[in-house]
Amino acid sequence: MADDALAARVRALLADGPDAADVDERRMFGGVAFLVGGRMAVAASGQGGLMVRGAPEDARIWQAEPGVGPLLMRGSPSRGWVLVDVDPLDDDALEAWVARGVAHVRVLAAEGAPRGSRGRRAAGRAG
Repeated sequence: MADDALAARVRALLADGPDAADVDERRMFGGVAFLVGGRMAVAASGQGGLMVRGAPEDARIWQAEPGVGPLLMRGSPSRGWVLVDVDPLDDDALEAWVARGVAHVRVLAAEGAPRGSRGRRAAGRAG
């Protein structure tokens, strides 16, 4: 799936959600990143797939799910991030992944973690 098509799907999900007023998008990492409250939650990746942010513990658990692997940056796993193959995902499954990333950045905001923080607490385990 092209990054633009994935970005459009994510954009539509976030535009209809409760965080719509807090969403910003930026071209980053060869794709389109979606920030909620100034924190990157998900991105339509230039690597192909959906980058999803979570607590490091959650990201390790999520990698056991089909079509989910570590997000590699310069050949190394990026802590607290996974890359989800979106081709087999229907709209409900994509919405669940986006919700995981949004839930995590909401936890970071509630904890007062500075933007860019990796966060250490679990968030977004549902879905």
